Amino acid sequence: MDNTFSANKKMKRVLIANRGEIALRVKRAALKLGITPVMLSSEADRQSRHAGEDVEVLWLKGSAAQETYLNAQRIVELAKEAKCDGVHPGYGFLSENAEFAELVTSNGMKFIGPSAEVIALMGDKLAAKAVAKEAGVPMASSVEVKDPAIALKKIESEVGFPVLLKAKAGGGGRGMRLVRDAKLFQSECERAQAEALKYFGNGTV
Repeated sequence: MDNTFSANKKMKRVLIANRGEIALRVKRAALKLGITPVMLSSEADRQSRHAGEDVEVLWLKGSAAQETYLNAQRIVELAKEAKCDGVHPGYGFLSENAEFAELVTSNGMKFIGPSAEVIALMGDKLAAKAVAKEAGVPMASSVEVKDPAIALKKIESEVGFPVLLKAKAGGGGRGMRLVRDAKLFQSECERAQAEALKYFGNGTV
């Protein structure tokens, strides 16, 4: 059976797979379009505005992001159980995760965002940079941070400070650090990697 979402099918119920301010904005947009918003929340966010009493809320067990807003399989299961026909990822978390987009569509729902193929190509900053470079687009100098000590030497010899650390799989401003001094590179790199791992499940910067 083909579970893909029909382009001619009007969405009636959309799961908003995010929290806070972006979830509220998507909720308001859905209501204006006559679509029923279904909210998602962890227990830790029970008092948040997006999980208010005026909307249907699906609850995620656990406290860590990997157990809640990054738990793609569980989110899709909840969306299906709630009879949603679309999923809006907001920004951050799973919004640039190609596997999540594919999981949503393969379960017969509309992923409100780029296709899984486009996300796989452009959601990964290193892959996107390679595509742009091949197309002849002028690029700013960059260094992949696998080992901070090795990366620091390359930055000092090839790029110079200040530098902007960015999460490979990041979005929404998470996993970003402006480093103006080489002495702060190691600590800022560790902070960026930890934040990227927490919010995107990938600590590469």
